[in-house]
Amino acid sequence: MRITMKYWLGVASKDHVARGVAEGFCQLCHGKKAPLQRMQRGDYILYYSPKQEFASKQPCQAITACGVVVGDEVYQHEMFPGFIPYRRDIEWQTPVREVPLDVLRTLPGWHEVAPKLRFGHVELPPELFQAIREYMRPGGE
Repeated sequence: MRITMKYWLGVASKDHVARGVAEGFCQLCHGKKAPLQRMQRGDYILYYSPKQEFASKQPCQAITACGVVVGDEVYQHEMFPGFIPYRRDIEWQTPVREVPLDVLRTLPGWHEVAPKLRFGHVELPPELFQAIREYMRPGGE
């Protein structure tokens, strides 16, 4: 049994993140199972949203959500016919203050993580997660 929690960063448009927050789940990498299986109950997940909406080019470029994995199960859910992505249950922290890219660039460790965003799911060093989480709290900085 693993004792140390891990910190993860997922990548999704802000509108998709908002749906997950509203319904208490996360999906990663267009519904793939493997990234969700790497996470365990008690791990934290942040979401970086490069765009406001999936179908648009309007930038967001901010961390938009923070939550903790609460379920042990990776499960499928049919979103529409032919698309049955995998999900995990998340307890999202609300409200949160978004962390814009300009702030992220000032945080130690961000420059090592940024090139990995294209993979859609990356483990964060604890220090970087804590700095981001502190900023997200109302009144943080």
